[in-house]
Amino acid sequence: MKDSAVLPSIAYVLGISHPTGYPTYTILTHLFTYLPVGEVAYRVNLASAVFGALAVAGLYAVGLRLGGSVVAAAFGALAFGTSPLFWSQAVIAEVYTLHVLFLALAFVVLLMWREKREDGYLLLAAVVLGLSMTHHLTSGLLLPTAAAFVLLVEPRKILDWKIIVKGVALFLVALVPYAYLPLRARMNPPMNVEDPSNWERFKDLLTGGEFKDKMWVFGPEELPGRLQMYLDHLSGQLPLAVVAAALVGVAYTLLRDRAAFVLLALPYGGFLFYALEYDIEDVHYYFIPTYAILAVWASVGLAAALRGAGRLSGGSRRVQTATVVALSALALVLALRGLPQTYSAVDMSEDYEGRRILEAVATRTAPNSIVIQHRGPLSYMQLVEGRRTDIQVWNFVQPNGEEEGAEAAAAIREGRFYILYPNEGKTRQFEDGGYELEPVEGKMLYRVVPGEGA
Repeated sequence: MKDSAVLPSIAYVLGISHPTGYPTYTILTHLFTYLPVGEVAYRVNLASAVFGALAVAGLYAVGLRLGGSVVAAAFGALAFGTSPLFWSQAVIAEVYTLHVLFLALAFVVLLMWREKREDGYLLLAAVVLGLSMTHHLTSGLLLPTAAAFVLLVEPRKILDWKIIVKGVALFLVALVPYAYLPLRARMNPPMNVEDPSNWERFKDLLTGGEFKDKMWVFGPEELPGRLQMYLDHLSGQLPLAVVAAALVGVAYTLLRDRAAFVLLALPYGGFLFYALEYDIEDVHYYFIPTYAILAVWASVGLAAALRGAGRLSGGSRRVQTATVVALSALALVLALRGLPQTYSAVDMSEDYEGRRILEAVATRTAPNSIVIQHRGPLSYMQLVEGRRTDIQVWNFVQPNGEEEGAEAAAAIREGRFYILYPNEGKTRQFEDGGYELEPVEGKMLYRVVPGEGA
């Protein structure tokens, strides 16, 4: 993930990230940078792991409340927590584990309200929903979900104006992290990707910025193919036993617990449709919330299956207990059987690629160089470590205007213009301009030099 190279620096300096800004993530991970362990990048990565562990615990709590079985709740939560995609995001600086944590918290609080029928839980839900939106705008799907859930559980609450007024007020208060974006932008932080210092830029950042033209781009005829892509990816994330249990859980909640079905089905459908309509290369990361919801359904489905197996086994209570224990053990084995392979695939403990990049640029580039990167870690070298501040770091775009073009040309002539991991398009662009890429460090760092005919 390219963002994982940039987010530690943004968290450290309290900067502004790419759309949609992620103010809550930035503020929370900034707190982790004060921990007295490891370097800053380690601490920000640790934040993802903590958010991920809490998210799995939250999904366990949801599954336990809906299914009533400790084993079944653990089955769904562990299957999701050890799925390759989610686990991979829990060991790097990324936003997705916090997204699932807010999703699980919203479910837990709403279910606690259904159990206890205390208005305080509804007000707490308003706060959680507001905060979740300040992290990931797709969490807005939880607003109609919560309203529908309350309507099905206790319809009169929808007409209780006192609760509505308090809830709306708390929801708006919870949106305060959004104010961080324009306020911090006006302080000219070292990293200010979109500069949301005025209303138009702020609104553009929140609504997706340059990614807006990639949203809602597929027509009805293309959706079956997109759905097949989702199913293909799902097969590599959750074991077949978990998917089968989830289907049982869908049927069970639909027939026996309509409010729970709506609580899970509305955001599942919303998250899935949004992802299917999003035309980006790494869209599979947007599938993660749907896998979390499927894991909850799997907990419900297994719990129902265990109760049914106990009754069908007949005989004494000892026989029924033995049957349930055996099925529970089998279910957990099936859910976790790919654990060693997944651990090997997502293990980042020996991945020092970021450090290798920093050392190559720090030691093998000329003074006052210009280095082009695409969401690379060079901001970390300069802003966090305070090294090679003489280097100008440019993004993977053409020089903007005649002045920068002339500056780039001069740097190339003087042998101080470099590029990190050039893609095919960027390589062709330089070659068409009469330049060549001279390797400096493997296939990582290249110096741009005049071509033979130049």
